[in-house]
Amino acid sequence: MIQINGQAVNAAGKTLSAYLAETAFDLAHIAVERNGEIVPKKQYDQTILVEGDVLEIVGFVGGG
Repeated sequence: MIQINGQAVNAAGKTLSAYLAETAFDLAHIAVERNGEIVPKKQYDQTILVEGDVLEIVGFVGGG
């Protein structure tokens, strides 16, 4: 299990891009932090989620 935005999720063994493809997140408007480090979008395909990872996924909101 890994923690994503405070929730336990069974996503260990998947790449970050595979996990995100299963969600409703808009990839153009999010940032992902893994274990305290920002993951560059170009590394989503190579980032394999492992037991104990802690992810924070935040969306950007525009306004004026």
